[in-house]
Amino acid sequence: MLKITRVAPDRIDISISGAIDSVEMATGLDRLIAEAETMTKGKMLYRISNIEMPSLGALAVEMGRLPSLFGLLPKIDRCAVLCDHAWLRSMAEFEGAILPGLEIKGFALDAETEAEDWLDGPKDGFDSVPV
Repeated sequence: MLKITRVAPDRIDISISGAIDSVEMATGLDRLIAEAETMTKGKMLYRISNIEMPSLGALAVEMGRLPSLFGLLPKIDRCAVLCDHAWLRSMAEFEGAILPGLEIKGFALDAETEAEDWLDGPKDGFDSVPV
């Protein structure tokens, strides 16, 4: 399952579980791109549970949409990744370290409150400094 939900003008939630085929990947990515099109300083909450390797067709769909997905980078500032696998959380944080302007932080699947608090908190601690 791949589910994309716009929960606020500046936030999109993504839920992934189980196996994803090419049709589901195409539908989900197209919705993500459309929902994020008007965002600025956006946030994403990404839930990953019981993940299975996507089909080869799904991976091909994702590769075909990479230019559009990279186009989302200036629109999204923060992404919290909730996942039941520590290695996936670590990989997500590594992506955040190499993608300019995007902070990604991993959280255990049952730490949704902490993830939402982090998403809504000051970026790099600079937003809370009085001017």
